Amino acid sequence: MNTTLHALLPFLRWFPMSATTLRADVVAGITVALVLVPQSMAYALLAGLPVVYGLYAALLPVVVGALFGNFHLLHTGPVVMLSLMSAAAIAPFAIAGSDEFIALSILLALMVGVLRLLMGAFKLGGIVNLVSHPVLVGFTNAAALIIGLSQLRFIMNMPNPGTGSFVGDVTTLLERADQAYLPAVAFAGGAGLMLWLLTRWLPKVPAVLLAVVFGTALSAAIGYEQVAKPTLDRIADAEVRAMIDDFAGTNKQIKQLSGEITAKRTALREAEDAGAPATTLAALRSEIQVQEVRIDYLKKENNARRLEIHARPLVPVQDGEGVSFHRPDQLPAGATPLAGEWRFQNFKDGTLTLAAGGAVVGKIPEGLPAFKPPTLDWNIMLALLPAAFVMALIGFMEATAVSKALAAKSHQRIDTNKELIGQGLANIVGAFFQSYTVSGSFSRSAVAGRAGARTGLYAVVSALVVLVVLLYLTVYLYHLPQAVLATIVMMAVFGLIRVTPLIHAWKVQRSDAIAGLVTFAATLAFAPDIANGILIGMALTAALFLLRTMKPRATLLGRKADGSMGGIDVNALEPLGRHFITMRFDRSLNYLNVAAFEDTVLEVLARYPEARGILVIGSGINEIDASGVDKVGEVAQRLQQQGVALMFSSLKAQVAAVFERAGLMAQLGRGNVFPSKEQAVEEARRRFDLVPA
Repeated sequence: MNTTLHALLPFLRWFPMSATTLRADVVAGITVALVLVPQSMAYALLAGLPVVYGLYAALLPVVVGALFGNFHLLHTGPVVMLSLMSAAAIAPFAIAGSDEFIALSILLALMVGVLRLLMGAFKLGGIVNLVSHPVLVGFTNAAALIIGLSQLRFIMNMPNPGTGSFVGDVTTLLERADQAYLPAVAFAGGAGLMLWLLTRWLPKVPAVLLAVVFGTALSAAIGYEQVAKPTLDRIADAEVRAMIDDFAGTNKQIKQLSGEITAKRTALREAEDAGAPATTLAALRSEIQVQEVRIDYLKKENNARRLEIHARPLVPVQDGEGVSFHRPDQLPAGATPLAGEWRFQNFKDGTLTLAAGGAVVGKIPEGLPAFKPPTLDWNIMLALLPAAFVMALIGFMEATAVSKALAAKSHQRIDTNKELIGQGLANIVGAFFQSYTVSGSFSRSAVAGRAGARTGLYAVVSALVVLVVLLYLTVYLYHLPQAVLATIVMMAVFGLIRVTPLIHAWKVQRSDAIAGLVTFAATLAFAPDIANGILIGMALTAALFLLRTMKPRATLLGRKADGSMGGIDVNALEPLGRHFITMRFDRSLNYLNVAAFEDTVLEVLARYPEARGILVIGSGINEIDASGVDKVGEVAQRLQQQGVALMFSSLKAQVAAVFERAGLMAQLGRGNVFPSKEQAVEEARRRFDLVPA
């Protein structure tokens, strides 16, 4: 009864709890929270969301993951990889930070949660084996580069290039390096140096928290953020004003098209439910697709326009009607510009925003996330399904790797199916309380282990600290520079880059290493839609596996000087007999490789035409299917017609049983099937070499 109850409610294993355990979990929970709060805000920024949604993701999902997860040290919450993947998956459908983007991010979390829950319920934890280690390493390395360099714009305090490609974005930013805001670069450099020094020399100190605290305090002290919201007519330069007008007009057009697409998706869903003709449905889908392409074009056009406007700094001048903004080379005669160089930031809802300082987190809404069921749009859900599957898979693989690495120290067993259920429930519950996709975090779980956490209660404590922050402390985070958060993300992900596993894979199995390298290149090429990179890696791995299966290794054997058997070609040996050839077949005999088996036998016979017998050592044959049985029978019959015997030795019990049931044993002749290779070789020598041919 207790076992069943613990399986349904894993958190019951925490009890009874001693005072020592409770104290250890409280201390560990507070320690983890010092990392969780700044991390969750940084990762939300990476996901294209306001920072408060990172705090929402660090609340209920953390609690649910701890209550229903399998491993007590695994800390659920926002993670860097899924944050980037979430942003990439939603980018084609909405503008980052918009209400629609937020809604789709939450919907994606629900989809990932349902997929993980189903995988756990149907005990599909072994699905992680679909991704080979080199492919995962290749994907992780590429994603780490993409994630890290995607923070470059925050460090430079530049608008998002939004070219639609990773290489294009980075190239555009580097080409405009002269426009970087030096104080933002200084904040990033200082935060990075602090994180590196503290992590290296004082690993027990919460380096991330200190970087956030010092960065926020210094930002507030020096007035790092400087924002002005003039009316458009106060922009004196006609060319800049016209560009801003065009920017606003294009944004209005994008918003209008987005509304039309939403209406058409609703109409499509209603038409599908009503059983409308296929031509009607196809026409609606085509219209939606055309408008989506149009929106994508307009977004890229406006991103480029924003960069062009940003590249034209303005200086303020006091005049009779207030402050107007002019190009530095077009000041009115006798005018003395005020301090500061102002650059275009945005024009939204009729409000123009200029900035002379760096970007900060800004106002974070106080209070707890409200209960709000995600809006279901079946057409978008279908489009998001591939990304949701990859995110469910990658997030779970990351969580499993974390759990196994930490559990190895305490010799605990991890039930991957139960962990899937816990992670699935965390995402599902979180989606109803405005959380985006979450998973198990390596960094926070490791901190919990070092801090001495005893049960999953520590994660609940960390969530309670986040609750306190949401209720009372968000006002103090207003001046946190985005450059500092970007540095936190960059430092975290660059530590994920590993080259050694790919070098090792190259030495062991070059095809696996090639799959990893192709995954790396494909992930970079498809960025920001990085899910395609790992799908290509998985497909290539499967193709290479099938290729190896279809071309099994068959080795002709001779006798070495020490009496053991070895390949005659590799070791320059003579065959075991003058009139018989011995070969070892190292693969199961199935429909994929039976043709290769036949080709190999015929090639041997062509190479040694005087052979009267071919002995197949079958110790490497693990199974044989119907195609294998038929082909062996055909080959045996063909050889018999040429006066050549086909012989087998060392068959495994399950293979020998199939030979018997299928009548293959009788067809070959029981005198041609031997229990051991040495016995078979002796009989072949007696039969074919000692008797005149």
